[in-house]
Amino acid sequence: MRALRYALEEAFASLWRGRQSGLLSIATIALALFVLGAFLNVTSNLEQLGTEWSSAAEMSVYLSDQVTPAERSAIELILTPGTVVAAREYVSKSDALARFKRTFADLASAADSLGDNPLPASYEVKLRTGPGVEASVDQLGAALRQAAGVADVRYDRQWLTRLLAVITVIGGVGLVLGTVLTIAAALTVANVVRLALYARHDELDIMQLVGAPQAYIRGPFVMEGVLQGGLGALVALVALGAVFIAVRTRYLAPMASAINLSSVHFLPLDACVFLVAGGMMVGCLGGLVAAWNR
Repeated sequence: MRALRYALEEAFASLWRGRQSGLLSIATIALALFVLGAFLNVTSNLEQLGTEWSSAAEMSVYLSDQVTPAERSAIELILTPGTVVAAREYVSKSDALARFKRTFADLASAADSLGDNPLPASYEVKLRTGPGVEASVDQLGAALRQAAGVADVRYDRQWLTRLLAVITVIGGVGLVLGTVLTIAAALTVANVVRLALYARHDELDIMQLVGAPQAYIRGPFVMEGVLQGGLGALVALVALGAVFIAVRTRYLAPMASAINLSSVHFLPLDACVFLVAGGMMVGCLGGLVAAWNR
């Protein structure tokens, strides 16, 4: 505990003495973790969107106007709830028109002027989710397209596939960019700590001559790197939170409503802890490199 307290005191003193170079190091770490945190935040919200879209996956089965009761019975047999179909709802032509008027109130009068109802009857099918279901859904769609009385089948699986691909790409880009910036931050910390080592070169030589433990010689410089990393991570989180709050109401909330996302959230607590711990580890690595290369 005595060595740890000594390291903390000396690290704070060294940071204050070299505050200009220390600010550069902290800013570099903050920039690296800000970029990484931004990508993590985007990826987290996109994953939530994918989960919500998957849980709300629906198939729309549109019927021809000439469908017979026997054909409807055959279609309902295909849509019997089971391993793929969770539930189904029949929407008549009149119900479809009423929904259209509620959703697009400005076009209600135009729909009335058409005379005959142009909207088809349909089945709205709630699908189950889980591993292995995708192939079964494709088989279900193929069977429905071949069924008599079916005019069209619509399923948004392609959108889900594209969304998952986008999530993977964004996560990969963020990881690569964050890694590059993190390496740059570690090197910056190492150079700043090395400057502090040079400034105290004579004092450290005397400590070694009198037999001071390595924890007292190298410990303060490693701790200085840890403090720089931790402060940089905190700065990154504060900046990321400020940007998130600034754009959430004006941009993010309307965008979430447009794509049927329940809410846009900030980084979860475990991700914030991960960023702070990651910053401290980067600083510790830079301090170790500088101290052991003395």
